[in-house]
Amino acid sequence: MRPCFLFPPTRSRHGMNDSKRRRFRDRTSGAPTLINEGCKITGLISGQGDYQVSGEIDGDCDIDGNVILARNGFWAGTVKASNVVISGHVEGDIVAAGKVEIAESARITGTVTGAAIAVAEGAVVEGQMKTTVQPEPVGFVEKRSEDDD
Repeated sequence: MRPCFLFPPTRSRHGMNDSKRRRFRDRTSGAPTLINEGCKITGLISGQGDYQVSGEIDGDCDIDGNVILARNGFWAGTVKASNVVISGHVEGDIVAAGKVEIAESARITGTVTGAAIAVAEGAVVEGQMKTTVQPEPVGFVEKRSEDDD
């Protein structure tokens, strides 16, 4: 039987430098807290570090770190974290201070909020998506003449 939680010592997962081109889920700072398939947790989850969920969560979280919901994971409640990767099913809101990555296998019913949101082709999001970082307004010059109306 697999444990619900595993707290291994923290160390670099990849031994690679953190390039801006790499996805943040590839740049984790240490071994994540695991919530394995077959494990169900009900209630509030709070903590620091990275969390990888393959099981079922019924409740909210406030994590100072990354939350990764695996393809077979299910979350009913609000996911609030530094960065969020969704490959599974979420029924609730997602709030990230940084980035949200939504994989092609993801199914989300709720509002997704983050500084940046990436959605893969095939993902399903039933709800709103909001970015918290407002880009600079981009102006343009009308190139057609008044006679082209």
